[in-house]
Amino acid sequence: MKKSKDYAGIDCARLVFAFLIIAIHTSPLAIAGGTADFVLSGVIARTGVPFFFMVSGFFLISRYTCNNEKLAAFIKKTILIYGVAILIYIPVNIYNGYFLMDNLLPNIIKDIVFDGTLYHLWYLPASLTGVAIAWYLVKKLDFTKALIIAAALYIAGLSGDSYYGIIENIPVVKDFYSLVFQVTDYTRNGIFFAPVFLIMGGYIAENRVKFPLGINICGFAASFILMLSEALVLHNFNIQRHDSMYIFLLPVMYFLFSSVLFYRGRRFINLRTLSLLIYIIHPMVIVVIRMCAKLLHIQEILTRNSLVYYLATCFVSLISSAAVLYIWNRYKPPVTRHRKETERAYIEINLSNLEYNARALQKLLPGGCRLMAVVKAEAYGHGSQGIAIHLERSGVNSFATATIDEAIKLRKCGIRGEILILGYTDARRAHDLKKYRLIQTITDWGYAKELNRQGIGVQAHIKIDTGMHRLGITVNNTEEVISVFNMKNINVCGMYTHLCCADSLEPEDILYTKEQINSFYRLAGILKDNGIKIPKLHIQSSYGILNYPGLKAGYARAGIALYGVSSSPGDRTVADPGLRPVLSIKSKVILIRELKKGESAGYGRAFTARNDSRIAIVPAGYADGIPRSLSCGIGNVLINGQLAPIAGRICMDQLIADITDIENVKTGDTVTIIGTEESGTGAAEIACNSGSISNELLSRLGTRLPVVLS
Repeated sequence: MKKSKDYAGIDCARLVFAFLIIAIHTSPLAIAGGTADFVLSGVIARTGVPFFFMVSGFFLISRYTCNNEKLAAFIKKTILIYGVAILIYIPVNIYNGYFLMDNLLPNIIKDIVFDGTLYHLWYLPASLTGVAIAWYLVKKLDFTKALIIAAALYIAGLSGDSYYGIIENIPVVKDFYSLVFQVTDYTRNGIFFAPVFLIMGGYIAENRVKFPLGINICGFAASFILMLSEALVLHNFNIQRHDSMYIFLLPVMYFLFSSVLFYRGRRFINLRTLSLLIYIIHPMVIVVIRMCAKLLHIQEILTRNSLVYYLATCFVSLISSAAVLYIWNRYKPPVTRHRKETERAYIEINLSNLEYNARALQKLLPGGCRLMAVVKAEAYGHGSQGIAIHLERSGVNSFATATIDEAIKLRKCGIRGEILILGYTDARRAHDLKKYRLIQTITDWGYAKELNRQGIGVQAHIKIDTGMHRLGITVNNTEEVISVFNMKNINVCGMYTHLCCADSLEPEDILYTKEQINSFYRLAGILKDNGIKIPKLHIQSSYGILNYPGLKAGYARAGIALYGVSSSPGDRTVADPGLRPVLSIKSKVILIRELKKGESAGYGRAFTARNDSRIAIVPAGYADGIPRSLSCGIGNVLINGQLAPIAGRICMDQLIADITDIENVKTGDTVTIIGTEESGTGAAEIACNSGSISNELLSRLGTRLPVVLS
């Protein structure tokens, strides 16, 4: 699943913070006095590394992206970079006498694991350790608990950093930190320092920026003033052992990072690599500049003037890093970047329309009734993970799938809300139901007994058959329903039915539907009279919401309506919330052919040109979910705003469009296969032309089509 986020602000800010980190190691304002230099290098520049941690957390630590593959890829890449950096700085370490220290092997191990083999390389092992801790906390706990634990670690780290002068007078606490400093030189590391910023980045990614830009800027300004005051007090009273960790650094980074996210635009991918190269290379540049200044006898100008020294280091680091980046880009193995422009065909998902539909359907429901998003069959072909993630971020907390494996997939991508399995699950998988906190539908009394016999406590909704005669306990079998409520290992937290003709406004169907509804409510009344606490009820699916919106229930299951299409064209409903289609399928013209009158094209020569004609080859076929029954002019595609008949038979991987009557068609032009009703390519109309309904059409879309969120 691909989504273009275009966080250009992050890329630009990386470069700024890379230069700020250089200030820590060159003290550019030393010529202006100790306080000025401390404010820059000991306060302002200390935002650099936390920013980089937050960037990593933003793209990695959100529970929706917390998966083993991404973690493994990050660790592998960081270890590779760290290993290369260690090798690069071996000559500098030899020059500094690093390998002449006492207890060399234990110290090398300590440095590799915690402190870095050169002063700035600590960031890389801190990233490895911090990401592992943050990932585990977010994966196993919710964000609130994870942040509390990470903040506690950070506070513990404060006492070994900026606040050490206070705790060193407390014997027991001082002894603890003495032990810590035998293992690592600083508490500014991957255990105490990094996790809280990584989790903060993930929290912002998951919950989005909560405040307008103006509030974020004001929040940053206020918290920075407080941090500056805090730092100056600690510095003036000589309390700091080190100057990396401040209490108010946490709100400073939250508001700063949130503000950066408001700058959206095309990504500057090279800036990301450039900033990392600057970070790694700049100590080597410092050594070279000092060496050159000494050899050329210009120390007074180049190194003793701290501002010139800083600017020279920044300039040479930038040029050197750009040169390395240029060489890398020129000779690195080519990587294919997938974009809409490069795909042969793709599913495009309009998340704004999805969010609109969810709000519109929720407004139809009475107070206390919550929308349950049905995301079975890859969310009706829309891609279940992306759909569920966006809905949960938008406030939808209940989901329904058809199978247990669909539900587990949602849990693994970070969905925390309720997930009801509408279909059958083998009772022997009760352990998985409990492990993944899933709710199982009781399909009949015999199944309930079998599930109960597993001896594993599971949550369940009882399905009641009120007339569809598919799954469920028959509505008149009150004793069976009561017995399920009394089963030891089944926690009944819901009960529901399904209306079999709620999509019809024919009088006899309305009468049948109302009888289903009434019989369901009667059963609930009988259960209440028998002393059973009635759980949350749900009756409506999509057409139940649209035609019977006022029903009192705890949930309403929104399936096809949530995706903004009707099952069939011309379906009439009591409520019309103006739903908008979420999905479109697009491809492009890859070839145009001229046919003479009488020439044919495609399998079986099913298309024969009646006049001189032009046809366009489109690289999408029935393997992508386009019904073959739309062949030979039954179906159309949209090119340049006009409908083009499908010529001949649809193939597995291609179709042919007759573009004889459409002007200015050229290769590369976008072809809309499924789009809007207004354009004549609505899902319901296409499904009807193929002899089906949109539910089937969408749920059978080929899995090889990439999904692009927009």
